[in-house]
Amino acid sequence: MNQAANERGKWMALIAALLGWLFDGFEMGLFPLVARPALADLLRQSGQTADDPAISFWMSIATSAFLIGAAAGGVVFGWLGDRIGRVRAMTLSILTYALFSGMGGFAAAPWHMVVIRFVAALGMGGEWSLGVALVMEVWGGRSRALLAGLIGAAANFGYMLVAVLSLGLGSVRASLTAMELPPQWIEWRLLMVCGALPALLTFFIRLAVPESDRWEKEKERGATSSWAGRDLLAVLGGVVICALLLGVWLSAENYPLRLAATFVALVLVAGCFLVPILGYLRRANEPAQVRRDIVRRMLLGALISGIPLLATWGAVLWAPSWAHQLGEKAVKIDPTLADSTRHWKDYTLLTSSIGAIVGSFGGALLAGWIGRRIAYIVLCLTSLAAVYAFYTQNTTFDLSFLVMVFLAGATSAAFYGWLPLYLPELFPTRVRATGQGFAFNFGRILAAVGVLQVPTLMGDPPNYATACSQLAFIYVAGLAAIWLVPETMGQPLPD
Repeated sequence: MNQAANERGKWMALIAALLGWLFDGFEMGLFPLVARPALADLLRQSGQTADDPAISFWMSIATSAFLIGAAAGGVVFGWLGDRIGRVRAMTLSILTYALFSGMGGFAAAPWHMVVIRFVAALGMGGEWSLGVALVMEVWGGRSRALLAGLIGAAANFGYMLVAVLSLGLGSVRASLTAMELPPQWIEWRLLMVCGALPALLTFFIRLAVPESDRWEKEKERGATSSWAGRDLLAVLGGVVICALLLGVWLSAENYPLRLAATFVALVLVAGCFLVPILGYLRRANEPAQVRRDIVRRMLLGALISGIPLLATWGAVLWAPSWAHQLGEKAVKIDPTLADSTRHWKDYTLLTSSIGAIVGSFGGALLAGWIGRRIAYIVLCLTSLAAVYAFYTQNTTFDLSFLVMVFLAGATSAAFYGWLPLYLPELFPTRVRATGQGFAFNFGRILAAVGVLQVPTLMGDPPNYATACSQLAFIYVAGLAAIWLVPETMGQPLPD
């Protein structure tokens, strides 16, 4: 390959990955934005009571299902990326999350949304790890901090795109009503159907994006042939265990039983999700010490990923729903506020996303400047302060609310610039997609467990401020966890 073609290939890979992450963020931002109106509508359609506790309960179940699906997808599509190549696996992952997200517009019951979010998340979890592996390998050691910042910012542009699209649909509400479109289509179904748009990206990826040279070299020397499809049966087993855990949370009211089931499930799922990498390392005749180091780094990577993921999904991403709840309370007091409060959730997501875009660059650049460990500590402290202050110092939707949600979004999202910089530095090329896919996405399993606690912390009636401010203290665990992983600043990507 000549130099011009090589440079073009690098830029095509970066553009494709950035678009993939942008639509990742779009898909992830869809549900938090439409959750309350969608679930209220689906509950009524199913003949159930659409009160706050029921909405919060189903929202936590759907969010947990999404996180579990993303964890499984990170392992499955990471395996595919190491087995058949980054580009082909990334195409399949985007197609999966696009088509199933679009199906959310046709849900008829709350459990439909749970299933749809789970399957869509399989693709989203895979796309993150595949895109990171592809970009970091294609670009080599150049500008890793800047690239990591772009990775984090791209997903948050997707969140912002959701808010803008929602505001755009709101501005043509009268026209849509005149077309006799049902209210639920105007409120949320059209947005969910728009989730299918990223499927068009797959054509660009297949036509324009070259495969990673590093992966091609591993394939030539036979390193990719040690991946076995039968190992994915264990991942399926892990998914079944997660589904059973959700079933326990749906059917069992005994809280100690729920916690015991959660602990057992976490151990079993971790074992199931590790089977593909353990099988590969054994068949590849890797030395015992190398196998132990890789597995140890995967587990520790999951821990340091899970802490910010839990805070994000358990606290920060409830902000639009909190704004929506504040709007509903305001309308009960003064019905004339109905039009002005309608888009409070949109403005909340938009402001938080703008902060997150800034924070993603800041987190990556900070890690490139002062080192990975110290940067992580700084991010934990600032995120704790910002998220706690946001939920405890606001009681109404005003300028202060928006300023503080901007800061909460910026500090908490800074980790999503830090993680794509750090995680690829932990694993060699032959297991990079699988290793970082497990590390980042099993962190989502830990986050899912935390999200399941949110309705209990909220109480009845739901108090978002109390629950989310309490969950912010998970950042304290990060201050200790970061010292368990190595400092990689100044080191090349391992081969």
